[in-house]
Amino acid sequence: MDFNEEQIERYSRHIILPDVGGEGQSKFLNAKILVVGAGGLGSPALFYLAAAGVGEIGIIDDDVVDLSNLQRQIVHFTGDVGRDKTASAAEKLRQLNPDVTFNLYQERLLPDSAQDFVEDYDFVLDGTDNFATKFLVNDACVLTGTPYSHAGILRFQGQAFTYLPDNACLRCIFPEPPDPDSVPSCRQAGVLGVVAGMLGTIQAAETLRFILDHGELLTNRLLMVDAKNMNFRRAEVNRNDNCPVCGKSPAITEPREVDYEEPVCEF
Repeated sequence: MDFNEEQIERYSRHIILPDVGGEGQSKFLNAKILVVGAGGLGSPALFYLAAAGVGEIGIIDDDVVDLSNLQRQIVHFTGDVGRDKTASAAEKLRQLNPDVTFNLYQERLLPDSAQDFVEDYDFVLDGTDNFATKFLVNDACVLTGTPYSHAGILRFQGQAFTYLPDNACLRCIFPEPPDPDSVPSCRQAGVLGVVAGMLGTIQAAETLRFILDHGELLTNRLLMVDAKNMNFRRAEVNRNDNCPVCGKSPAITEPREVDYEEPVCEF
């Protein structure tokens, strides 16, 4: 595509990168990314995707801004308390980059609509904070063949991996959500705000590298981050032939509701 003078200046640090260049920036501007959740993970990811010039970004979230969110959900400001998160996020991001088109869905991702949502986009970024939606995103993406980035955070820890078709998915690692009594929520256990920024930025990097088709993604690998001691570890994971959604004889053939009462940040 032809860049105007303002775009050449705005994206100049990308354009001079040998592994991005004008062709890569054009890929960004023509990409469609869905971000599920405009909270702790979605906030930093959205900032960097918009700044990079990703041409079309969908934001789906049914929540409103709460004062307790502001310690980590950096796309929302004090004056936004009580506002819809999608509108609050889009307001800041439009000011950051008018090149980007935002599709706002102030609603919850549900089983009967999940596949329609994800298959309209090139890549999905899961920034949710609860098991029900995390497993729903996974199942919808696997069933539609849509790549996506997973992440979760709790206390000082975080984890991330990237799903591509014909590779390990979330249920290959965790076939079902754990018992509700075995995992504390962020509300119960707390979370260091900057950990959300670390993992959300990793998700944004995975998204941009997917668009470029450059580098080695976190596919079949689980990245574990310990911000207390600043340790990063990677564990190899394999596609499970007995996986209930992507295995040889899948039991899950359409998205389904996962009954989980309390929002959590990680497993």
